[in-house]
Amino acid sequence: MPKPSSLYRLIDRLKEKRTLTKDQWVQLISGRTPELAEYLFSLAREERHLHYGHDVYIRGLIEFTNYCKNDCLYCGIRKSNRHAARYRLSEDDILFCCRMGYELGFRTFVLQGGEDAYYTDDKMLHLIRSIKKLYPDCALTLSIGEKSYDSYKKYFEAGADRYLLRHETFDSLHYSRLHPPSLTAFARQECLWSLKEIGYQVGTGFMVGSPYQTAEHLAEDMLFIRKLNPQMVGIGPFIVHHDTPFANQTSGTLELTLFMLGLLRLMLPKVLLPATTALGTIDPNGRKLGILSGANVVMPNLSPAHVRKDYSLYDNKLCTGMEAAEARQSLERLMESIGYQIVTARGDSLNLPSGHPDDSKYRPC
Repeated sequence: MPKPSSLYRLIDRLKEKRTLTKDQWVQLISGRTPELAEYLFSLAREERHLHYGHDVYIRGLIEFTNYCKNDCLYCGIRKSNRHAARYRLSEDDILFCCRMGYELGFRTFVLQGGEDAYYTDDKMLHLIRSIKKLYPDCALTLSIGEKSYDSYKKYFEAGADRYLLRHETFDSLHYSRLHPPSLTAFARQECLWSLKEIGYQVGTGFMVGSPYQTAEHLAEDMLFIRKLNPQMVGIGPFIVHHDTPFANQTSGTLELTLFMLGLLRLMLPKVLLPATTALGTIDPNGRKLGILSGANVVMPNLSPAHVRKDYSLYDNKLCTGMEAAEARQSLERLMESIGYQIVTARGDSLNLPSGHPDDSKYRPC
């Protein structure tokens, strides 16, 4: 077991060099303590304040379909879940959500959904163009899973600015234990490299505490993210869903998720880091603690109220209170109580592409 002093030195090294070896990541993650975490969070806040001040960016989340062709073992909207109450929003429904969000001050809309074949490229392109025509001063983010290079390129050319695609776990064997055989870690990572090549602001991320996850897996996730150098990283604790094969697994923890947020802020100081809904679900103070650990984005829900509960990725997913876009004033008061402020802005990432040292293991050839 490493001595505590050596772990503090590793955090200092991370702040200075923005990288660690795999063994060093494992030591730091495995040897964490509450005292070490507080030291980490203090440095993470310094970095966050240096680049983003005390601003918190808000994104209007529109969960527009919970149909999905995939059968991921952890997900409540997996295709095999016969108990899911399925829905799709029409283009008019989605545009109404955008109008409501714009009036509330949102300048980024996030269209998130399962991999639903109903929304063909033609439908998505018409929707993207409609949103950008009505709200040219807003950023549009897509989070609709794995697509072909050509589809990604068409969406980008139609006006989509950002794309969120969590890699979930870098390790291919671990990935295979969380997903059906039709999905592979390599294919997911290839999509991320394609998105970067096309010119999107790219977001990736992983579940913390997913079944079979080890500190070694998390270390490889950090090495991959550093190599990818995304504009946003979204992480949250794994939370079980009762209608999945992982119903009897143990959920991830707030403590480890916050620690990983702090590490990400030191590794990529200019990256956008959301305090996710999953953080707020697992602990009433989760969102606030996420901000204090280095996060600087929140994503309230703009979806129609009657479908929010049906986008059930995991049990007890929050969709009311400060998770709801209508409660923006409550969210503002929460942020103000810890010294931060919600801002009305696109909130583009400051983490521009740069030349990290190459490591072919973490980038497909």
